[in-house]
Amino acid sequence: DMLKQTGRPEMVVGWYHSHPGFGCWLSSTDINTQASFEQLNARAVALVIDPIQSVKGKVVIDCFRLINPQLMMLGQEPRQTTSNIGHLQKPSIQALIHGLTRHYYSIVIDYRKNELEEQMLMNLHKRNWTTSLQLQKFQDHQQSNEKLMAKMLKLTKDYNERVQQEEGKTSEEILVDNVGKIDPKRHLESSVADLMSSNIIQCLGTMLDTVIF
Repeated sequence: DMLKQTGRPEMVVGWYHSHPGFGCWLSSTDINTQASFEQLNARAVALVIDPIQSVKGKVVIDCFRLINPQLMMLGQEPRQTTSNIGHLQKPSIQALIHGLTRHYYSIVIDYRKNELEEQMLMNLHKRNWTTSLQLQKFQDHQQSNEKLMAKMLKLTKDYNERVQQEEGKTSEEILVDNVGKIDPKRHLESSVADLMSSNIIQCLGTMLDTVIF
């Protein structure tokens, strides 16, 4: 009602926040915040995203809703009023430690977009079609390559150290030890892809300029 008075017809369906490097779960403070949202709207959701563990092409994100302890005592399934379309992600160890399936549960995240919306999103970083043909200054390109190589060298060392530290440990111990830490393997793969794509584009652009101009 207050939103309608300000000229905003939208309905609040939940809230979102980030856990940089700590994975997706709800803390005790988050649970209290979600409880206040569910008092206003019983189907309100809490969205959590981890920008540190997320890399290009894969976003670490999850969505939660609280479990009513009174309904659990009556033997009522908390998910029965939610959609069962899609597949739930395998829960992480840190989420289970922080009350997943006891105080709150995860729900499926889905989105949709049409062909025109997809083209718009793919072209957000482009000013026009000739942008991809423009060459980067060779000095700037060399500096960016050196920075990427230095970053990859550091990630390689970090990954080697992590592999040595994980020897003899169980999968659960490894997950707990890596909470809040950047995954060097995932970021190394992303850096390699960035380095290859930028150099391929630069080489192809140079060849085109040599032939045409």
